[in-house]
Amino acid sequence: MAPLSEPTVRLIPLGGLGEIGLNMMLVESGDDLIAVDCGLMFPDADELPGIDHVIPDFTYALAKRDGFRAVFLTHGHEDHIGAVPYLLRQTRVPVFGTSLTLALVAERLREHGLSEGADLRTMRPRDRIEIGPFTVEPIRVTHSIVDGVGLAIGTPVGTLVHTGDFKLDPSPLDGETPDYRRFAELGAEGVLVLCSDSTNVDRPGHTRSEVEVGRALAEPFARATGRVIVATFASHIHRIQQVLTLAAAHGRRVALLGMSMQKNVAIAAELGYLRVPADLVVPLEELAALEPARQVILSTGSQGEPNSALALMAAAEHKYVQVGPGDLVIISARVIPGNERTIGRVVNALYRLGAEVLYEDNAFVHVSGHASQEDLKLMLNLTRPRYFIPVHGEYRHLLGHARLAESVGLEPDGILLIEDGTGVEVTKTTARVVGGFPAGRVLVDGKSVGEIGAVVLRDRQLLAEDGLIAVSVAVNRAGAVVAGPAIASRGFVYVKENEALLEELGAVVLAALAEGAAEGAFDRETVAARVRAAVRHFVNQRFRRKPLVLPLILEV
Repeated sequence: MAPLSEPTVRLIPLGGLGEIGLNMMLVESGDDLIAVDCGLMFPDADELPGIDHVIPDFTYALAKRDGFRAVFLTHGHEDHIGAVPYLLRQTRVPVFGTSLTLALVAERLREHGLSEGADLRTMRPRDRIEIGPFTVEPIRVTHSIVDGVGLAIGTPVGTLVHTGDFKLDPSPLDGETPDYRRFAELGAEGVLVLCSDSTNVDRPGHTRSEVEVGRALAEPFARATGRVIVATFASHIHRIQQVLTLAAAHGRRVALLGMSMQKNVAIAAELGYLRVPADLVVPLEELAALEPARQVILSTGSQGEPNSALALMAAAEHKYVQVGPGDLVIISARVIPGNERTIGRVVNALYRLGAEVLYEDNAFVHVSGHASQEDLKLMLNLTRPRYFIPVHGEYRHLLGHARLAESVGLEPDGILLIEDGTGVEVTKTTARVVGGFPAGRVLVDGKSVGEIGAVVLRDRQLLAEDGLIAVSVAVNRAGAVVAGPAIASRGFVYVKENEALLEELGAVVLAALAEGAAEGAFDRETVAARVRAAVRHFVNQRFRRKPLVLPLILEV
């Protein structure tokens, strides 16, 4: 009898390896699979104009839907939960998460009209969840949102540990320290594969504790003589708690600005993750009636988002808040790469209004939620994995983490540097890289999911760069012009100041169509092509520009 083949397990990243965000990894054993996280990515407006979100390509998971057992969420940030509604539109799979994480997921599902029938299952640290051939155990970690966990996943070939996003904060605000002991126990029992967060691998030392931010914020709160405005991430419950505590200690009242801030504070308070003193939080209209020295505004907009509450205040366009001399603005968040210019504009505008502004460049107002080098080394030493896969980061982060792992003694052959769509197949004794899994980016534009492709994006970029010229003309069956051309411009020239130019362009179009009519060949597509070619040639010769040309041909 031929020997049975050795069991294998595949780890297949659909997002999060090669970029920041979009986190989703499949773990597959035979015909069964589970997913770790299901997140989205916020697009670069220059690269993806008009796109709201980017989500993973679920093709592979959906092809295995009969064996798709569950999604396990490590924490409640959008880059880990934001794509759950899009997945559940296509397959109703159970979703496991801690209490706050599932509360945030439930809110997203309600917004998408998917609440009914959703199978959300609460898990707690050290639970053991048996599902298909897997046993999943959440392990407490600290991060910049409460109720975060890593996962120990028992499989037929051994234990996989996925850290999720984490840092090792020895003194978290809620006293829920990382479960160092459990990670060490797993290391002693034997970890086959460790997948560990790489985001902060470039930062030496240890990541500072969240409580240090509270201590640092206490001093500017104490000396502030006017209104205090704090902008931070709406998901950073511990940061919000520290602002609320400082406000209460200094006899101030707090108003919440931004829909996500209001929702998250309500959810966290209801679940007991936030302690909100009675009568502390009041509506903005009520706060505005108080003297400035008794006001705190807790706002979204820490990344300078154009329509955020902070941006409107900076532009002096907010309905209730007029920033002025004596006000203190604290932007208590890291600058996400790519947002430097928008934040800079907001900071400059706030200074022009006379406010004092504290932000990452000039004050200690934020600590990261991700592990720095020494914390990453500790995780490697606690778990002592046979194989290591750096996750969550751009390629430079993954490579840096791979080199860090080698520096603490992992064998180079045991470090598997992969990106989205390239998986790792492991047995009890071996590991190899396997490729060919679909892992493209799916673009979400309003209610359109996956329908926006390269051609549409290229047109949007052309419109943004060189504008549009629309040419309307009516022709008869012989191809002769009956009416027009009427020429409109958007983003190319200002029509009222360039009438002579447009008349000249119209003459060029008429000449091209007369030449076509003389040749005797006519159909609408031919006429449109002649118009397009004539306009492009004229504009390129005159201006060295390439606007989008839109011919509108009416046959009469």
